[in-house]
Amino acid sequence: MNTDLHVGADAEKVVVSPYPLRTRSGRAGRERTGSLTRFVPRPPSGRGREARVTSTARLALVLLLASAVLSLSGLWWPAAAVSVTLVAAFWRWQARAAQPGVFATPRDGESRVLWAAPERAAFQGALETSRRVRRTWPSLGEMIDPVAADRSLTRALGELGEVLARRQELRRLREELVAVRDADIPADSPARRAADVQRRRTEQAWREAGDAANRILRGVDAAARAGEGFIRERQVAATARHAERTLARVAGVPAPAESGPDLADRTEAVIAAYRDLAT
Repeated sequence: MNTDLHVGADAEKVVVSPYPLRTRSGRAGRERTGSLTRFVPRPPSGRGREARVTSTARLALVLLLASAVLSLSGLWWPAAAVSVTLVAAFWRWQARAAQPGVFATPRDGESRVLWAAPERAAFQGALETSRRVRRTWPSLGEMIDPVAADRSLTRALGELGEVLARRQELRRLREELVAVRDADIPADSPARRAADVQRRRTEQAWREAGDAANRILRGVDAAARAGEGFIRERQVAATARHAERTLARVAGVPAPAESGPDLADRTEAVIAAYRDLAT
């Protein structure tokens, strides 16, 4: 079973897939963190057609000279074929780099594509929050298992993509049903009654999808807040201990019976947040 998740966002959509993403135009870099790989479109190179023709002509001239040298040993045909292939590949690469990066739409049944602005914003917000979560792991030490936490977080993002894709479809269906609600047909028409039934079912499914998405969003946010809060409290505790030692050394102030805040409860809060995220 593939536990990796690949995510990419361009100007028109967000793609969430268990498989590596491909671009329809332009280029994209990738940033891998644990089981999550984020694909980021690269900005266009800005090189116009004239500049690309000049660069390609220079490469062709160099390859022509190399082919002429190789032709002396009777290898002119392979050298010419390789030169033509390299020139064509270089031209395509330049042309692609000059275009804005746009991801191809996956055709498999496991990938999800978010087109609607609310769903795209919700997922990208969760993705940024997940980066906050991951940044806390080095400071949490043995409190969490980074491998298990990585899998839980990635799985939560994958489930969020599925829920938001379903909510996106329900959004379209709601709009269609609202459009026919005021149709000029009798109130007792079987068609109107059927549309009313489906509209109520759609509203119910819409609310359930929203609740499911909010639960995941709250879980990811809780994990980020718990980890960041614990780290801040530990920093404050370290500062308090340093101040205590300094005062005892320079001012003769005796140390209190209990110095620094007690972080035991906060530790349990962090662990609980990650348990909730894994469920």
